[in-house]
Amino acid sequence: MAQARPIIIRRKAAHGGHHGGAWKVAYADFVTAMMALFIVLWLLNSSKQIQEAVGGYFKDPTGTSKKVGSGQIGSGENFSLTKDNMGKLKEELQAAVRKVTDFEKLKKQIEMTVTAEGLRIELMETEKGTFFPSGIKEPSEDGKQILAMLAHELSKLPNTVSIEGHTDAKPFTPSGDYSNWELSADRANASRRELIAGGLDERKILRVVGLSSAVPFNAEDPYDPANRRISIIVTNRKTEQLIKSEAAPAAGAAAVPEPGAVPPAGAMAPPGPEPAAPGPPKAMPDPAVNSDGWPARR
Repeated sequence: MAQARPIIIRRKAAHGGHHGGAWKVAYADFVTAMMALFIVLWLLNSSKQIQEAVGGYFKDPTGTSKKVGSGQIGSGENFSLTKDNMGKLKEELQAAVRKVTDFEKLKKQIEMTVTAEGLRIELMETEKGTFFPSGIKEPSEDGKQILAMLAHELSKLPNTVSIEGHTDAKPFTPSGDYSNWELSADRANASRRELIAGGLDERKILRVVGLSSAVPFNAEDPYDPANRRISIIVTNRKTEQLIKSEAAPAAGAAAVPEPGAVPPAGAMAPPGPEPAAPGPPKAMPDPAVNSDGWPARR
């Protein structure tokens, strides 16, 4: 009798149903919430300027907001300075000046003051000359070093800069055409060139003037060497607009022609004097009355 073949039953392990991707959505929400939490914590510990910059981006993503920001995205250093944050710039520049070589020798010759026009940086001279040798229009090595440092720091700002040259009341030469006016203007212009060479955008320089001894630092002593100085003013928005409005020609102003000038073809001739108004008609003489008022003989 043949043996019965064994019956083998194969059972396949059954897998659970497909769980889908719901866990991925929950995980993504968790990661997003954590990222938002860390951004909030970072903003709480950031400076007010960075908080305003981040807020300005969400208010104006195109970057054309007038309140904050400059041409560089995400910099965090380029902010338009106002009278409220000029003090912070002063502290940053003072910290940068301390890193300059021979700071101990120069610290008494550099003064920074927050004024109504912005931040005024005074580079004052000594009797022998610190930033400019006496009577020389080109800066010394110390002067070039300070101006290069200032150019590096001011290049981070969108604010414009005004440069003034000053001298003391001592005449430059007993005679000749070159005076303190020319010397102060040449020193201011030399400072402009050094700032540009140090990285400051030339378009940010708003004004370069030489004032001779007209605006002394020490009004009580017009011969004080401190009156010989270079003033660099980081202008606020109000001062910038004021300077530009003073330099712009008055709207609607007409040029006054020279006497005897011939007007161009097609131009309207200026109006002449208006004709006099006609007076009352003259009374006709009465033929029956003489000039003396007596009746005429007939």
